[in-house]
Amino acid sequence: MGSQARISAGKAIVLGIESSCDETAVALVTSERVVLAERIASQEAEHAPYGGVVPEIAARAHAERLAPMIDAVLEDAGIGLEAVDAIAATAGPGLIGGVMVGLVSAKALAMASDTPLLAINHLEGHALSPRLADEALAFPYLLLLVSGGHCQILLVEGVGEYRRLATTIDDALGEAFDKTAKIMGLGYPGGPAVERLASKGDAVAVPLPRPLKGSREPHFSFAGLKSAVLRAYESGEHADADLAASFQRAAIDCLVDRLDHALERISTPPALVAAGGVAANLSVRRALEALAERRGMRFCAPPLKLCTDNAAMIAWAGCERLAKSGELFEGDPLDFRARPRWPLDPEAEAVRGAGVKA
Repeated sequence: MGSQARISAGKAIVLGIESSCDETAVALVTSERVVLAERIASQEAEHAPYGGVVPEIAARAHAERLAPMIDAVLEDAGIGLEAVDAIAATAGPGLIGGVMVGLVSAKALAMASDTPLLAINHLEGHALSPRLADEALAFPYLLLLVSGGHCQILLVEGVGEYRRLATTIDDALGEAFDKTAKIMGLGYPGGPAVERLASKGDAVAVPLPRPLKGSREPHFSFAGLKSAVLRAYESGEHADADLAASFQRAAIDCLVDRLDHALERISTPPALVAAGGVAANLSVRRALEALAERRGMRFCAPPLKLCTDNAAMIAWAGCERLAKSGELFEGDPLDFRARPRWPLDPEAEAVRGAGVKA
């Protein structure tokens, strides 16, 4: 069993740890939406020579950096571990080596301080992150979760209550951005590099497909678009900026079309929310904002620093769980296992043709 904590008057301080991919992050967040302190260490330099994340290198970097960062965040906030009400750590999904580093560290802290452990789904961290920045965002809302490893449409009905309406049957959009950058030799991380180059190009110069656009089911597919980019680049007939802009436009067209189809299947919720690393793309945001306006919905996206992987969102997800559980909360067991895959909606039907990424 986990430890118990009594949260006074609904107020809490949660220490969050994020290590699911290539960002080592620690944050202290209160249930009153105050980020007391946070630190994040990028691994861009370590992975840049390989054009993508190398799991073994990522796990080693997390192990080297995490303990000093935890100490630094507590010092930045001017508090000791005894002032923390719960310790939240990403327990999946993600690169299993990195996830294990963060979760084991959280377990050790929880055991040493007799503080509840909160094993947080990384996707739930993204799903709830807009509520950290926007107190007015209430349940339910329609969520577009777009990152390097995930591309889903979910109806967020409450903390722990997620209904998946659509997913990718092959690549996530963030992965397609990264692969496009690699094809064009733009370096790592690829998403921001493609966005910068696209701002200088003609978005209609290169004819590219819009996979699944117009299909009845609102699922995504980006493998064909990625292959089309490769063929266009190898042809040598197009300027790099035009190809980047055309790829980005095609991807956005797919997002808008798929969201439109998803909205046709449900009663329209009051808000459309975007989260995940691709939600930091300003062109994506503008297109989604226009869709929300056309649909009579409010559009909401977290600040850019909360879109990419960070520990504040993990700590906030912990705060949300504490608030839902009431005054007396029992944490997760200390033998909770790290999970490389962990769907937000385990009851969702398998998508025909989809691989393990769905």
